[in-house]
Amino acid sequence: MQKKTEEEKIQWRRALTDVANTLGYHSVNWGNEAAMIEVIANDVLDKLLLTSSKDSENFVGIEDHIAELSVLLQLDAEEVRMVGLWGSSGIGKTTIARVLFQRISQHFRGSIFIDRAFVSQTMEIFNAANRDDYNMKLHLQRNFLSEILGKGDIKINHLNAVGERLKNQKVLIFIDDFDDQVVLDALVGQTQWFGSGSRIIVVTNDKHFLRAHGIEHVYEVCLPSEDVAVEMLCQSAFRKNAAPEGFKELVVKVARLAGRLPLGLNVLVRHTYNMPKTQYITSLRGRDKEYWMDLLPRLQNGLDGKIEKTLRVSYDGLSSEEDKALFRHIACLFNGARVTYLKLLLADSGLSVKVGLQNLADRSLIHISWGYVIMPSLLQEMGRRIVHIEEPEIREFLVDAQDICDLLIISYGTHKIFGISLDTGEIDELYVHKNAFKGMRNLRFLEIDSKNRHMFGNEEVTIHLPENFDYLPHELKLLCWPNYPMRCLPSKFRPEKLVKFKMVNNKLEKLWEGIALPCLKKINLWGSVNLIEMPNLSKATNLETLKLVDCYSLVKLPSSIPHPNKLKYLYLSNCRNVETIPTGISLKSLEVLNLNGCSRLRNFPQISTNISYLSIDGTSIEELPSNLSLRFENLNTFQMHSLKKLSQRLLTLLTLSPSLRYLHLSYIPTLVELPFSFQNLHKLAILEIRNCENLETLPTRIYLQSLRFLDLSGCSKLRTFPDISTNIEDLNLSKTAIEEVPPWIEKFTNLHKLEMKGCVNLETLPTGINLPSLECLNLSGCSRLNISKLKSRERVDLLDCLNLDQEALFQQKTYSNYRLRLSGEEAPSYFTHRTTKASSSLTIPLLPSSFSQPFLQFRACFVFNCDDWLPVFEFKGRFWNSFNSFGQAPEFRE
Repeated sequence: MQKKTEEEKIQWRRALTDVANTLGYHSVNWGNEAAMIEVIANDVLDKLLLTSSKDSENFVGIEDHIAELSVLLQLDAEEVRMVGLWGSSGIGKTTIARVLFQRISQHFRGSIFIDRAFVSQTMEIFNAANRDDYNMKLHLQRNFLSEILGKGDIKINHLNAVGERLKNQKVLIFIDDFDDQVVLDALVGQTQWFGSGSRIIVVTNDKHFLRAHGIEHVYEVCLPSEDVAVEMLCQSAFRKNAAPEGFKELVVKVARLAGRLPLGLNVLVRHTYNMPKTQYITSLRGRDKEYWMDLLPRLQNGLDGKIEKTLRVSYDGLSSEEDKALFRHIACLFNGARVTYLKLLLADSGLSVKVGLQNLADRSLIHISWGYVIMPSLLQEMGRRIVHIEEPEIREFLVDAQDICDLLIISYGTHKIFGISLDTGEIDELYVHKNAFKGMRNLRFLEIDSKNRHMFGNEEVTIHLPENFDYLPHELKLLCWPNYPMRCLPSKFRPEKLVKFKMVNNKLEKLWEGIALPCLKKINLWGSVNLIEMPNLSKATNLETLKLVDCYSLVKLPSSIPHPNKLKYLYLSNCRNVETIPTGISLKSLEVLNLNGCSRLRNFPQISTNISYLSIDGTSIEELPSNLSLRFENLNTFQMHSLKKLSQRLLTLLTLSPSLRYLHLSYIPTLVELPFSFQNLHKLAILEIRNCENLETLPTRIYLQSLRFLDLSGCSKLRTFPDISTNIEDLNLSKTAIEEVPPWIEKFTNLHKLEMKGCVNLETLPTGINLPSLECLNLSGCSRLNISKLKSRERVDLLDCLNLDQEALFQQKTYSNYRLRLSGEEAPSYFTHRTTKASSSLTIPLLPSSFSQPFLQFRACFVFNCDDWLPVFEFKGRFWNSFNSFGQAPEFRE
């Protein structure tokens, strides 16, 4: 056996020698081994990244773009780099970005491609839960981290989470066609947030947007040359690189008419044309020379080589007037809308929405992403220009802010107007005539709102509405008018065709009375602080969503919502004067019920067994159903903090649903021990039991295999270290009575954050613990803690740990990126380069470093009063990027 093993070794040595002699590098030719390794690594990387693949073989010119972008990206560099991909609409930026993403994503630990649909979906989910800017950013970051890390149920509670989770991860992030500075700052605010070698690519048609974010490396996508444009057209029309005999001059003329714009070329070839007595056929692909010649005058008339005219040909070639009308609806009102929402609003419009959307998508006029309708901005502008040809009073849609303001102030609208979408972010104030809408008897869609209201929280526009304003069209299907200034709706308004009614932050005291609302799906009256009562909704037989959040004056709910299988989402957060939920309201179909902050509500409602989200935070509920697990088999999230009237006995007997993934039981003084059913929560991923001051112990001999986040902070009588799961990633035991960290914490192999702030009984930590995944250790305020040695961690906070051997900790050798915070009044004397002035600079000569050392290493000490100001440290090197840090040390790289 031994002989055979030796023979195998000899054979392997020979094989490896042969390979090296054939394809390898000979070390004797290199004076520096590090230089040889660098050349080999770069050679391999270039071959991996720049090799053509099937994903781009039909995209003419794509390899040139990839090659030039690779120079900017510097993929072999350790720095974190942001690169802008800039060019006009329709020029092919997204195509280039997606090919590049597919080509290089395998070389990163995590990758994500963010487009408008991703942000729209995130914001829709967010708006169902909260609406202030801070929580909006939290929600964006939570969804962003879930996608890029490939994990669900990620829990974050501050805006440094991206940096904490990704600063050691080499990630690839593409942000495509979403020019929103708030979103960009929330997701990729600083390069320090990401690990070595990370790359962020921002795709936009606004160069200022890139400059505003400090992105200096910008690649401009220019119009292709005429030769490349001709080759693009030939590939699309003939599936060849060159035109067949007799087509060459025609192809050049068509390419010129398309303005050499890639989107224009693509749309032109793909649009259909209605030929008499034939089916709808592709106008250019597969057609003969005579067909091309017959079509050329059509392309020439009125186009004059402009891009908009090229796109107009595609619109004119639509097979039916229905499809054209649907295109105009989307361009003027519904770009970015959910498909299901669009179908509801256009249900009785005479348009075949499902078929029409497919036709528009087939012709590259829209695309469907994540259930949303997306129309490129150039096509949207073209569609609006089509409508804009008419005079304002007879246009079918009005979207220009100045035209709308002019029309509403003098009241000359006509029955030809179907939709108005006014972006109040473009105006300072709005004057509305008392008869402004009387001539618009066919108006179906009215939206007077800021497009960026939910993201920026921008100032409200001043709306001047006369007291005798008394008319809104009865044909309205969409009424969206935040900050409506009147106390009531027009008395003659009969919203029988309404599908969506949204009037948030208004001054309404009452709504309509005794009106059938068979089409109504959504009511959103968020922030209607003066609203006293809701109308009878017994005839709203299709109502699915009712949002009454922050309706502080609301005393009672409508007595009846009869249909048992419709109402799915009921939000009553902070309706603090609501005492009961009438039994006449059918809650049998509810999936989400939020009663957070209904402080006068005493009785647990009779609700659906299908409910997945339930919040009774801050209510006065005294009794809970003992058989929650039987009644709510689909319950995913259960929040019940700040329930001060629940009895201890009831909590002990409470049967929790095994389907739970998130459980919040904080601020409950009667919680002494967890219910026995706790052991059955095998799907539980997030558990928060904060500030339950009488909780003394957790169950033993149980194992919650799915638990990732555990917060027991503020449970001041809890003495034992939790032993309910070893899969925990984030553990908060701050301000508990725990006296020791057990040696078996080594089983927590996934733990990356441990907080034990203010654990005044904690005296020591186990020696020799090996937790390689632990990145953050917060022991601030542990006044009895006595340690002299720590394993290297990224962040260790020992502020106000007064019993430490600080000198020993200072002398301990650490790795790069190690950050230690201690209490003290001055820096140790061996930190010889010093400055004592605020806003001053300090130059430190460093020893030379070679390529064989991956990190430049040095130590720095800062003394500051953290109660008075937030320190900002900036580090620059001769060959570094600049790194800013707000209260935390930066990363140092060569």
